[in-house]
Amino acid sequence: MSESMALVGLDVHQAQSVAAVLDPVSGELRVERLRGAPAVVVPGFLERLGRPVRAIYEAGPTGFGLARAATERGLDVRVIAPGSIPKAPGDRVKTDRRDAKRLVRLFAAGELSFAFVPSEQDERFRDLVRCIDDARKDLMRSRHRLSKFLLRRGLRFPGRAWTQPHQRWLGKLCFDDALSQAVFVDYLCAVDALVGRRRTLIGVLGDAVAASSHAETVARLRCFRGINTLTAAGLCAEVGSFERFAKPSLLAGFLGIVPSEYTSDQKRVQGQITKAGPTHARRLLVEAAHHYRRRPRVIAELAARHAGQDPRVVQIAWRAQRRLHARWAHLGTQRGKPTGTVAVACARELAAFCWEAATLN
Repeated sequence: MSESMALVGLDVHQAQSVAAVLDPVSGELRVERLRGAPAVVVPGFLERLGRPVRAIYEAGPTGFGLARAATERGLDVRVIAPGSIPKAPGDRVKTDRRDAKRLVRLFAAGELSFAFVPSEQDERFRDLVRCIDDARKDLMRSRHRLSKFLLRRGLRFPGRAWTQPHQRWLGKLCFDDALSQAVFVDYLCAVDALVGRRRTLIGVLGDAVAASSHAETVARLRCFRGINTLTAAGLCAEVGSFERFAKPSLLAGFLGIVPSEYTSDQKRVQGQITKAGPTHARRLLVEAAHHYRRRPRVIAELAARHAGQDPRVVQIAWRAQRRLHARWAHLGTQRGKPTGTVAVACARELAAFCWEAATLN
């Protein structure tokens, strides 16, 4: 690090920001308050310092606009992952000034991890994917409300829920009292509206994939069993670029599907997965891993997704089927592990296969 370079920790908010400027040579630390939108006032403040600058700020609701605006002006501004910022258990005092000073001191000590900054187009794509997932969650909650309401009234469909026969059964229901009928109609309309919302968003996603920077990676990931367009787009949106991970174990660590560990002296204990990183991508991988319980085969739908793809990617997908099915048999049948544990273990290996296919040149 150059002796003349200044380190800047920024506590960024919508209307104002606090900057803590540290001189690594002299140790001098000064704090300034900057009023205005951060993407407007912060780059100008950094340029006025008149020396090489390396600045950081915590990822939050202000997004990546500041980092992009600084990059366009040739400034080195990085985004810090909030989970990498250590905090003392007894620290109950939080101010913008203290936060900025703590950030710059941790930065100087090398104790922080940087977040990946997507392009503006990639961030829009990710917002769409997350919007679809939000609609899925809202739909699940609405269906639960309706089903529990009917259960309290002693009504239960004898077959599988939310199939076409179930929908026809719901359409024939009617209650004698006006209050129950009003509640039922409201819950049912909410479910129907969310189904339509999600279907519309998925249609938009189908058109957006072809124009996005993830088009090739999505096509490759769709070669895997259990990974359709929606799942592949979700993985790409959350991971960003698979190439930024030098090896698949780093990708698994980013997704939080590696076991936690406590090692001291000669004692080593591994616990549940860390659950770090994007929850959405981790859920998609675990759901896809369940498809490998069945014996390896290529059905017509999967064969259609293989058409026109690199034969090496198809071969990787076939190796994944054979390997993960064997893992299901070994862990689930032979060792008697719980289904959830086996699914997570297979999801970790599936992430490695996805990394191999996505980074193939």
